[in-house]
Amino acid sequence: MKAVLENETKIVFPSYSANEAYARSVAAAFCAQMNPTFDELSDIKCAISEAVTNAIVHGYREHIGDIQMILKIYDDRVFRAEIKDKGCGIANIEEAMRPLFTTDPENERSGMGFTIIENFMDSLKVTSSPGRGTKVVMTKKLSLLPIRK
Repeated sequence: MKAVLENETKIVFPSYSANEAYARSVAAAFCAQMNPTFDELSDIKCAISEAVTNAIVHGYREHIGDIQMILKIYDDRVFRAEIKDKGCGIANIEEAMRPLFTTDPENERSGMGFTIIENFMDSLKVTSSPGRGTKVVMTKKLSLLPIRK
């Protein structure tokens, strides 16, 4: 049986570094309706932070641009987040997803963003075109909390 979309939201914000915290907070507030565990919520917030930071730091290196975040909740307790930018794009996604790879070593970037997302979420898909931007889609299935008596 195919999962049914229960709720969704979409926001667009400029790629100012302060908006990373804003995106993380929006995702946490939206996800709260699913009653996630503390660990699940922490994982989601961290993954959102990494994806948005990648768009800010790497996608829009030299200028400010828009970042779109679409959040969805499905009836099978799956949380889905999509982060899109129209920045410089990624020429080699496989290379970019390798741990410790970075396009910004002079600013002490660790090159662990995609690795962190992969470890905290259940799935990660990255699509990109040089000069046209990047889309990061991640999902996490939340546990069923025991019913309190």
